[in-house]
Amino acid sequence: MLVAILFKTILIGIIFLVSLGIAAYSTYAERKVAAFMQDRVGPDRAGPFGLLQPIADGVKMFTKEEIIPNASDRILFILGPCVFMLTALMMSAVVPWGKSFEFGGVEFSLQVADINIGILYIMAIASIGVYGIMIGGWASNNKYSLLGAIRASSQMISYELAMGMSIVAIILMTGSLSLREIVDGQMHGHWNVFYQPLGFLIFLICAFAEANRAPFDLAECETELIGGYHTEFSSMKLGLYLFAEYVSMFISSAVISCLYFGGYHFPGIDSLDLPQNIAAIVSVAVLFAKTFFFIFFFMWIRWTIPRFRYDQLMKLGWQILIPLSIINIMATGAWMTFVK
Repeated sequence: MLVAILFKTILIGIIFLVSLGIAAYSTYAERKVAAFMQDRVGPDRAGPFGLLQPIADGVKMFTKEEIIPNASDRILFILGPCVFMLTALMMSAVVPWGKSFEFGGVEFSLQVADINIGILYIMAIASIGVYGIMIGGWASNNKYSLLGAIRASSQMISYELAMGMSIVAIILMTGSLSLREIVDGQMHGHWNVFYQPLGFLIFLICAFAEANRAPFDLAECETELIGGYHTEFSSMKLGLYLFAEYVSMFISSAVISCLYFGGYHFPGIDSLDLPQNIAAIVSVAVLFAKTFFFIFFFMWIRWTIPRFRYDQLMKLGWQILIPLSIINIMATGAWMTFVK
């Protein structure tokens, strides 16, 4: 029992550090991807090939002057970015990062919490993230920040509905809410994306909106609402808001890989008779490879598609994605009832 608790503690620490590290270097990768697509160099001054640029940005955020407006609610002003960052990190708890491995005759699972309602947990934690945005905008005591927070919150709530309904079709097919069971049901190339292409497309679009990624980055549309809900924030409190978006992008990419692309399974590798620990290492590498692909895809879309107007964004969520997700649920239910 103590060994299991110690392992879970170490695993939580590793996932925490890996999430922060990947989020930090996603900022570097994004600038390099943008530079590649726009035929320029990108960061190349801080360290070899600019590899120390994320560290330089972190030092800058920590050393900038910290300003808290006199008229703001000080406690909520500090709590807002903390809640937003915390919810982004907590979603990683139910992600199965690989197959189980053995050490000292004891089998350990590479998943912090294998709960039977893993998908509901992810949706619940994602919905709590809205409070971090709303609290930050309201506590600033700035009308423009409040308007930005309302707009960002309504965007996230609207797309959570379509995202949740797109997952219902997966639940109908697999009969489980556990992410590990959903992943293990996609062995030998039976990926859900082949059976749920419409559900995958809806979930992917909603993931862009949930992470405030372009073309859904209206929460930070400077030309309309100054800097959005985090206008009054500076120093590392601003850094937490910006950093949490990259953490959300990383976790969203991992969840997409688990739900629709087999997670840590890959055709050909599953059939190999590898030793248990080697298979665990390979499975982790497979999941991270898929996750990095989707992170690149997030960045690619940002520098390809222009930003929506807000009315277009809400129309897409309420009048297109939600009806499509309902149709997808009905079609999946009919297929499960009369065909399968």
